[in-house]
Amino acid sequence: MEKKRRMQELVALLNKASKAYYQDAQEIMSNYEYDSLYDELEQLEQELGMHLSNSPTRTVGYEVLSELPKEQHPTRMLSLDKTKSVETLESWIDIHDGLLSWKMDGLTIVLTYEQGRLVKAVTRGNGEVGEVVTNNVKVFKNIPLRIPFQGHLVLRGEAVIKYSDFEKMNEAIADSNAKYKNPRNLCSGSVRQLNNKITAERNVYFFAFALVECSSAEQNENPDFHNTREEQFNWLEEQGFEVVERKAVTRRNMAETVTWFAQQIEKNDFPSDGLVLILNDIAYGKSLGTTAKYPRDAIAYKWKDETAQTKLLEVEWSASRTGLINPVAVFEPVDLEGTKVSRASLHNISIMEELELGIGDEITVYKANMIIPQIAENKTRSGMLAIPEKCPVCLEKTTISEENNVKVLLCSNPDCLAKKVKSLVHFMSRNAMNVEGLSEATVEKMIDRGFIHELADLFHLERYKEEIIEMEGFGEKSYSNMQHSIEKARNVTLAKFIYSLGIANVGLSTAKLICTTMHNEVNKVLSATKEQLVAIDGIGEVIADTYIAFMKKKENQRLIQDLLEEITITDDGMGKTETNHNMDGLTFVITGSLNEFTNRKAMQEYIEQRGGKVTGSVSSKTNYLINNDNMSASTKNKKAKELEIPILTEAEFLERFS
Repeated sequence: MEKKRRMQELVALLNKASKAYYQDAQEIMSNYEYDSLYDELEQLEQELGMHLSNSPTRTVGYEVLSELPKEQHPTRMLSLDKTKSVETLESWIDIHDGLLSWKMDGLTIVLTYEQGRLVKAVTRGNGEVGEVVTNNVKVFKNIPLRIPFQGHLVLRGEAVIKYSDFEKMNEAIADSNAKYKNPRNLCSGSVRQLNNKITAERNVYFFAFALVECSSAEQNENPDFHNTREEQFNWLEEQGFEVVERKAVTRRNMAETVTWFAQQIEKNDFPSDGLVLILNDIAYGKSLGTTAKYPRDAIAYKWKDETAQTKLLEVEWSASRTGLINPVAVFEPVDLEGTKVSRASLHNISIMEELELGIGDEITVYKANMIIPQIAENKTRSGMLAIPEKCPVCLEKTTISEENNVKVLLCSNPDCLAKKVKSLVHFMSRNAMNVEGLSEATVEKMIDRGFIHELADLFHLERYKEEIIEMEGFGEKSYSNMQHSIEKARNVTLAKFIYSLGIANVGLSTAKLICTTMHNEVNKVLSATKEQLVAIDGIGEVIADTYIAFMKKKENQRLIQDLLEEITITDDGMGKTETNHNMDGLTFVITGSLNEFTNRKAMQEYIEQRGGKVTGSVSSKTNYLINNDNMSASTKNKKAKELEIPILTEAEFLERFS
């Protein structure tokens, strides 16, 4: 009775974890824990000789949830049986030949070609019903839309996003949305977009791993695969498909081939979660048939995670721009998969509490898929860790939120610097303080580690010299270059300083107007009244109101005073003779997103106040097109190039006309 109860408990836990992972793009337990529970369930089912109807060992997947059209697969797509033992692979292959290839971690897609043209693409879905994503697949980076073969072709493959592209997309996130958690979730969401323009921007790749059907009305045009999977893969490559990397194996060379694949993982730019072994003999493989869940001609090999025992030293709480404060375990360094590891994300409070962590606990750590450090188990389970009541960045109160049974820690301060990474990046930008050598990703790491709590802390990073030098991508030279740039930034014009504060509606040109009118006197600029501001040609009530509101906020007053103690205001050489009407008779067109102006209307007002004119379309009467992306393929860009009309970025526009 006890074993049956445990079986029911395991089924519920595993189904909940699968639903969270595949449908909700959340991770409520590690792969290591999932596999352990799955193996325990399989063992219980064998012992008791029974299966629950909703057991994950019997079901293939979940119902798809999307507005995309649904379509039934002609034959049910099965999962693969799995093992973590090389000996099992050797026994499984027996006297036969096989192919060993990567098991890619993305989204399985079924492609159909008719008469040489891609006509349909369907996701795996729940194995029986998938989603039609043909338009999205057509914008993948490496999909052939036409192929030489003119018959009927159906093949399967994996859609993946490379690690390099994944990291670039995460670095580019500037709003309050959380960064993408992993390439697999990002790929799944990208392929299932309703707008394939978004899919195109995500750099999705397709790697074929199975030829399902291939036939031609003309018998003599049917390819001869000589009854081997290897010939099928070679033929698919001839048709223009990228096929998974593979190696021929027998029982004799299985172990060394698995080792070869394991050594490639660190170099791979695509996510994988193991290997696939398939029989090379097509006819023999088909003759073996299937079980209720698995085909018998293939098996998956999951990496047997190398584990190490260590001691938990502390848990750092890392604040992010989303307001989430995530726990990170810091432990005595251990060697795993050829590298030294001393940190692992705990993801959220729920996982931390489930592990019952305490300082000094003996823990087991591993690398998920031989890449990402994770905690497998806690042997001591002292549960002594407290949840911080203050944000590690701004020291304001924290709150605990629970959604979908997952508890997370949040910073309650809307002005927390961790939520304003963009404001610090803006502060350091070329037209502001001009601090070089600090990327947005590096700034975020420094905030996470508590090096920067407010803008003025940027000028005291020497306190953390040793820690910074040890950061990934840094060293003595990078640190020295960064410090030189920071010291150079201590001398700045008043206009650039005002612009660097990130006041809404106040771009560099507006900051210059205010400072010039007030003779670059710091106190006058900081205490300007609404009447004084609106009296300046080019500044209206909206700009005046946001400027005054910013300067009146006590927190901003403290921020400015702290910064003024670190910098020296220099003469920018501007006088009151600067003209505000240097665009007389010129016609401009504005397109694309803006950085210096809040919106196109604000830029239009700026131009019109200086005698210029703004129109909506490019013509022979246009003098300048303003577009920050002068390489875009937009209609306006093309037209401007055809008519040989200069295309200016905002920075170039301001440099020429301010």
